[in-house]
Amino acid sequence: MKLSVVIPVFNEVRTVNELIAKVSSSPVEKEIVVVDDGSTDGTREALDVLAGPTVRVIHHPVNRGKGASIRTGLDHVTGDIVVVQDADLEYDPVNYPDLIRPIVEGRAQVVFGTRFHPGNRMDYSRFKIAARLLTWLANLLYGGSITDEATCYKVFTTDLIRSIPLRCERFEFCPEVTAKVLKRGIEIVEVPISYHPRTEAQGKKIRFRDGVEAFWTLLKYRFVD
Repeated sequence: MKLSVVIPVFNEVRTVNELIAKVSSSPVEKEIVVVDDGSTDGTREALDVLAGPTVRVIHHPVNRGKGASIRTGLDHVTGDIVVVQDADLEYDPVNYPDLIRPIVEGRAQVVFGTRFHPGNRMDYSRFKIAARLLTWLANLLYGGSITDEATCYKVFTTDLIRSIPLRCERFEFCPEVTAKVLKRGIEIVEVPISYHPRTEAQGKKIRFRDGVEAFWTLLKYRFVD
């Protein structure tokens, strides 16, 4: 089964070359679909150099948001399985074999990579608190039993993710897709992943507004489609 790696990118010139190299070296059959979301720091030019037979690069003429970039990427994938990959090196493609195994073995349609496990050090921070609260709310509203709603590593069969009508524009992709998967009664299988968090000074883009929007998104989709 072929894996499609969808990578939304915005102003990540410092990390994008290393990230693409890591994704390319992961030992799974794959294609790489990168969506540059109107970058202005040299990322666009760096991606054009990397584009080739296994790395498809799509450009948004203006910045639209992570969710919009993921939706664009989903329109272009050709694999059997889709994983979302951030471009900032917080998440390591070495985890791909473990992430896709439950789907390859026919045990799951959706897999989340959880950062919350004994082998992973998660420092106390407002990002960790927000992730825990979002996970609690998702489980409460939709009867789930997941441990990490906000993880970037979300893996789907392509048929399933394309059947879900996504409206996200920014970082609300995570709560929207989690809500709509759980609302369908589909089990989310979790596997432990490695995680190397970066700070706002290092370029982390999520802000307080995005946390508020995530909570609202979980609440909204409990009552609307």
